[in-house]
Amino acid sequence: MTIVKEYRIRNNCTVDEYRIAQLYAVAKMSLNETGGGEGVEVLKNEPYDNELGKGQYTYKIYHLGSRVPAFIRPIIPKDALILHEEAWNGYPHCKTVVTSPYMKENMRIVTETMHLPDRGTTENALNLSPEQLALRQVQYIDVADNEAINKKAYKESEDPSIYKSEKTGRGPLSKPGWEKDCDPVMTCYKVVTVEFKWWGITSTVEPIIQNSMQNVFTMFHRQLFCDTDEWYGMTIEDLRALEEETAKKLIDKRQEENANKTDFN
Repeated sequence: MTIVKEYRIRNNCTVDEYRIAQLYAVAKMSLNETGGGEGVEVLKNEPYDNELGKGQYTYKIYHLGSRVPAFIRPIIPKDALILHEEAWNGYPHCKTVVTSPYMKENMRIVTETMHLPDRGTTENALNLSPEQLALRQVQYIDVADNEAINKKAYKESEDPSIYKSEKTGRGPLSKPGWEKDCDPVMTCYKVVTVEFKWWGITSTVEPIIQNSMQNVFTMFHRQLFCDTDEWYGMTIEDLRALEEETAKKLIDKRQEENANKTDFN
């Protein structure tokens, strides 16, 4: 059964600021997640203008490795631990499609996102069909809720409940219900549709994928807020230059790792 979940993430920034913050956080995360033969390859990052509208298109390959749950790893071939991601960022609307070359049409994770200047109260931000709405489950994500993350993943430097921005004066998000009073505020509405067909483990893996997506969204936005003083004031031109620099660093990292493996062998 296809699982459709809508995640609503409130953020203490404006919609325009979030566009910059998101791009900065993605570039930073890509660098942090790459190493030891795992991580991200950026194959394309270019403007698009087609039937989907206008925006920035990216094509990435993710090498998962140890990031896959341990109990699944032994039964999945190594080729299945490589995922391809295509993204169309036509901000404020974005669409991301993740597929597996190994599983082909049997795996597809689609995330559609709308960014709105509200407090998570828009009931159908992505204009879902009646059929999709019937399947949809809504989940609010509180980025300042430390109980919602794995204790091993906790970092004081990425804790919105204690972080205060020197440039903006925002934070800490320590007051219960902060999202009802903070100013500025915006919400990311993310609808994730998971299709995973693998005999014997479909019903087990689909919820794991959704839980993993929720965890990724939570950790990503915690870091995004706590990096406010790093991205605040940057322009879209600054971000494109940063993305280009990041792509080169990712290539260098992977080439260095491959050279080291060759030397070791």
